[in-house]
Amino acid sequence: MADITTLSQQALALLQQLISIQSFSKEEDRTADLIEQTLQTHGVKTHRKLNNIWAWNAHFDPAKPTILLNSHHDTVKPNSGYTRDPYDAKIEDGKLYGLGSNDAGGCLVSLIHVFLHYYHQTNLKYNFCLATTAEEEISGVNGLELIIPELGKLDFGIVGEPTLMDLAIAERGLMVLDCTAFGIAGHAAREEGENAIYKALKDIEWFRNYRFPKESEVFGPIKMSVTIINAGSQHNVVPATCTFTVDVRVTDAYRNEEVLDIIREHVSCDVRPRSIRLKPSSIDKNHPFVQAGVALGRKTYGSPTTSDQSLLDIPSIKVGPGDSARSHMADEYIYVDEIGEGIELYIKMLDAIVK
Repeated sequence: MADITTLSQQALALLQQLISIQSFSKEEDRTADLIEQTLQTHGVKTHRKLNNIWAWNAHFDPAKPTILLNSHHDTVKPNSGYTRDPYDAKIEDGKLYGLGSNDAGGCLVSLIHVFLHYYHQTNLKYNFCLATTAEEEISGVNGLELIIPELGKLDFGIVGEPTLMDLAIAERGLMVLDCTAFGIAGHAAREEGENAIYKALKDIEWFRNYRFPKESEVFGPIKMSVTIINAGSQHNVVPATCTFTVDVRVTDAYRNEEVLDIIREHVSCDVRPRSIRLKPSSIDKNHPFVQAGVALGRKTYGSPTTSDQSLLDIPSIKVGPGDSARSHMADEYIYVDEIGEGIELYIKMLDAIVK
């Protein structure tokens, strides 16, 4: 079993290789190849579906609960502000530069090597399932969501995203609603028709002011924002329809389906969600993994951003090396020391529950 220093060096070398390979969402086949080959070099039996690679520990016992270790290997496209080659994984002043270094390469390689740390260990209280997945940056359907049915029963999940190794114990869900208010067209100069804009305004005012009865201990109330509105064709025609879009950030106090039902009970317009698959998620503050992290000085917080955690129906936590503030920035980087620290903290927190 390799020590932390060796694991960190191996993780850093793998991350440099990954950075050098373009892996935009839906184009991750070459990074998937590299991850698959790396795991197989360590004697791991791998499984693959499209650009998703997963594996279980060598002494998997179906009678034991299973911990999911998940992070993604797709990246966004580099923005126009880059002054460096996004694929040149250079280390300068303790920083490893490159596209995907922070989001979420550092988390990915750290979790891969945490998995390798436990891979051959016997007498663990938990199994491990490693899933390195695609299409996270676009919330695509051919990433983690595609392979969840293949992973078997999972009891707890760790999703690797840059959090400075603090513990995101809850994550908001997201629903985008397309709403349509229906009226009757008529001439604006006469008392004709029924103005769909006026009908929409009543519902928009409800979205603006309504507070759901239950509020999250972490996030407080659900946030609903009307962000787009369209109506009318010309100045002298009373519009028959008015469409508007609502951004709904669902907290862990509700499931998406519950929120949608409540909205439909209160408004008169037609409400159609683009998707209800990006669910809110959370984990009990008293979960032993959380408590182990707190004992190591890690802070807990609620994450306002969505990740693949939204696709899980199990207790899960978002935690990883790197800083979310660096994600998608020009000249993205991660500190080399953050990778070693991440591996060490992951293992210390996991040891508290698996040993």
